Amino acid sequence: MQPDPVLASYRPPSQLVVDKEIDHLDVHCRAFIGLAPFLTLSTADADGWPEISPRGGDPGFVKVLDEHRLVLPDRQGNNRLDSLRKVAVNPRVALLFFVPGVEETLKVFGTAELLAAEALDLDLTEFGRAPRSVMVVTVQRAYLQCAKAVMRSGLWDPASRIDRDALPPFGTMVRDHCRLESPLPDDATIRAELALEL
Repeated sequence: MQPDPVLASYRPPSQLVVDKEIDHLDVHCRAFIGLAPFLTLSTADADGWPEISPRGGDPGFVKVLDEHRLVLPDRQGNNRLDSLRKVAVNPRVALLFFVPGVEETLKVFGTAELLAAEALDLDLTEFGRAPRSVMVVTVQRAYLQCAKAVMRSGLWDPASRIDRDALPPFGTMVRDHCRLESPLPDDATIRAELALEL
């Protein structure tokens, strides 16, 4: 097979970039996960169609069991279960951890297993509730991602924040997506209802 001409136009990665990938969660990965209140979870179905889902909680809501396993609790959501359904047929997952104020991110790759929350002898209660289920990820690769993307985006820079009025209210966007005739509650009411479900 001929090499892709676009890929061929890139220089090879440095040896340091190649070598930073490890097959376990070392002390630095574990510290990063312990401080992270937010991550994105990437999954794919049996045909390879991808899904990405935001997950959040108190810093350290993801629990590290040992250097090869971590636990991701599943909290109250919209019950579409897109990620969970995909893991049930294709266990490969990727997680990208964020720590507010830290411009580097952490990538973790592995295979996941879905378990009932009570299957683990862990206290995973948060916001007064136990999770519906847990995802136990067996880590195969992990590495710290450099800060360039977060630096370019100004993600943690307060000056980069936009006014919420730059977009229509969430209820308006959902109403338009769903082609509803009746208006949805205002955003303050929606957020108050969401807070009750945390």
